[in-house]
Formats: sequence, structure tokens, C-alpha cells
Amino acid sequence: QVQLVESGGGSVQAGGSLRLTCVGSGYSYSRHCHGWFRQAPGKEREAVAAILSDGSTNYTESVKGRFTISKDNAKNTLYLQMNSLNPEDTAVYYCGAAAVKSRGFCYLGGGNGFWGQGTQVTVSS
Repeated sequence: QVQLVESGGGSVQAGGSLRLTCVGSGYSYSRHCHGWFRQAPGKEREAVAAILSDGSTNYTESVKGRFTISKDNAKNTLYLQMNSLNPEDTAVYYCGAAAVKSRGFCYLGGGNGFWGQGTQVTVSS
């Protein structure tokens, strides 16, 4: 049974930091692309960051220089360090894993791949 379990969300003031964690199980962890996605109220889910099976990383433009994605294959754990948070970063954050990538990010469309349950991040001004 595949599981992705996130933790680390919460509320923080603008300029603050949070670290999200996602533990995966039930699939070949090291062979998959892993990513963080977010969905703000009234908006579509968007890819935030991805780390491919070879360790290369990609970020959406709005988080470059502020967020860092990393993983520990030995612990099946994915991280997202978020610094210099601003209110526009407020969203539910999801981790995802997929065997397919598209344009540098993990492709979880059409039922492909696996999703975590989501964790709320709220940034106040």
C-alpha cells in the first residue's frame, strides 16, 4: 500500500520559515520523481519544486532562492525548507511522487503517481 505522509505545516509571520516533511512507503522510492505542490483557495494546484531520481532539482519561479527541496533516500523522506515566507505562499501543500516527469517537474496528471494528504501553510502579514 502506497503512502505519503506530510508534516510540518503551520502558521508563521511573513519573513519566517517552515520545513515540510513527507515520508513515503510502498513503492520504489529512489526511482521516483518527488515534488511539492500547493493549492491556494480558488486557485489550481501548482508545482512548487521537484527533485528527480538523479537528484537534480527544479523550482517554480516565485520560490527560487527561498525554498529548497531535498530528500533522503535511506529514510524515504522528502523535505521542503521554506524561508522568507510571504502571504502569497499561503496554501495547502502536497507532496507527490511519480515515475513520470514533465518539463522538469513530476507528472501526476491522469491518475499517475501518488499524493500525500496535504498540510496547511498560512503566512500572515
